[in-house]
Amino acid sequence: MIHFTKYAEEKFEILNKYKVFFTREQIEEVIKTPDKIRKKGNYLAVSKEKIKVVYKKQEDIIRVVTFYPIKV
Repeated sequence: MIHFTKYAEEKFEILNKYKVFFTREQIEEVIKTPDKIRKKGNYLAVSKEKIKVVYKKQEDIIRVVTFYPIKV
């Protein structure tokens, strides 16, 4: 199960103001099939194509903390 934190939900609107558009499905796809994975403490940072997602996994729940565009 993938849960978006309040900040992650707000991040869609924040990025839209800068004409950067991501969907929940794109973020979930990065988590499910990442090209790169990095672990820092309890957090995982995964990336694919032009998106980076930071999340924390607790048992069966993935909590998306933030996401942002990256240059490839």
